[in-house]
Amino acid sequence: MEKPYAFTALRPKHLLVFINPLGGKGQGKRIYEKKVAPLFTLASITTDIIVTERANHARESLYELSIDKYDGIVCVGGDGMFSEVLHGLVGRTQRDAGVDQNQPRATLVPSPLRIGIIPAGDSLSMDVSAVHHNSTLLRYSVSLLGYGFYGDIIKDSEKKRWMGLIRYDFSGLKTFFSHHCYEGTVSFLPAQHTVGSPRDRKPCRAGCSVCRQSRQQLEEEQKRSLYGLDGTEEVEEWKVLCGQFLAINATNMSCACPRSPQGLSPAAHLGDGSSDLILIRKCSRFNFLRFLVRHTNQGDQFDFTFVEVYRVKKFQFVSKPAEDEDGSVLGRGKKRLGQLCSEHPSACCCRASSSAWNCDGEVLSSPAIEVRVHCQLVRLFARGIEESPKQESRG
Repeated sequence: MEKPYAFTALRPKHLLVFINPLGGKGQGKRIYEKKVAPLFTLASITTDIIVTERANHARESLYELSIDKYDGIVCVGGDGMFSEVLHGLVGRTQRDAGVDQNQPRATLVPSPLRIGIIPAGDSLSMDVSAVHHNSTLLRYSVSLLGYGFYGDIIKDSEKKRWMGLIRYDFSGLKTFFSHHCYEGTVSFLPAQHTVGSPRDRKPCRAGCSVCRQSRQQLEEEQKRSLYGLDGTEEVEEWKVLCGQFLAINATNMSCACPRSPQGLSPAAHLGDGSSDLILIRKCSRFNFLRFLVRHTNQGDQFDFTFVEVYRVKKFQFVSKPAEDEDGSVLGRGKKRLGQLCSEHPSACCCRASSSAWNCDGEVLSSPAIEVRVHCQLVRLFARGIEESPKQESRG
């Protein structure tokens, strides 16, 4: 008889709901009223509803409202709405706690409020990466940070919003044939507290033991550092890699989708306090295609000589702008034609000046960034990813 009472105690009683009326092809408000509101009524959950009227309306509201009376926040809309709620809630929590979120070394304070995208009645803690440039917070990320290939795709697609969702396919094809690579330096601090690795084929699932044990070890590591019982962060060993890269990806989760069922990093975990840093070095267009195709099947997408993957808790990237070594008409023509040059007709990988960062679908123009993963900073109304019947039968 204890479990039903325990579950009831965890259930929310009063929620703040943000609705993007343009979400769901303009049906966001109707979907909430027809499908979500009746469930809240049946569960005796009261709500305060805010229908957003402009960009960043939800984010600004979370800074202004008294949020202590709520048990959670629900967002009805797309990725943009979730991003607004995430930034507003994390930012408000830091302001109330007196934490300067513009300081890359600051330890962020988790919010007691849960975020609901699809309410499921339980809690799931999730890592959040803080992205800084020159001691200024640029953005928070919970899924993908991508420079090079994925950065170029999102940057180009923003110019073609009139095309609808097909713009991503168009920009993706264009970016693939352009085959730009970018020179720079990647520095990272390995996540030694984690109990897993990017290639152990142990995906994050509901009640994940990897997330639980990794957090425990991270807390112990932080305590030792705080009391001077172990080496501090300043003497921790950073790894430095230089070179030319087609893509630099950092994932806080697998990023699985219909086109990539296993995701960009199948063994990435939602709450282990780390990010999987994937480096795709300069290679031929054919080899890069092999790498992309590998994401559509069960093969190991990291099993290439030009691909490296590391589990990290911090990383920095600084680009090296390409020098204008070829000022001729032919050189300028190559740039206009997207680097499909006559010298490398089948495997061109000409060095471009700089890319942009794809931060959960938003463009960050600064090529030099500093990223820190904050372990289980936010909680969602969710139980986690359940094992499919096929996966259970295999076990």
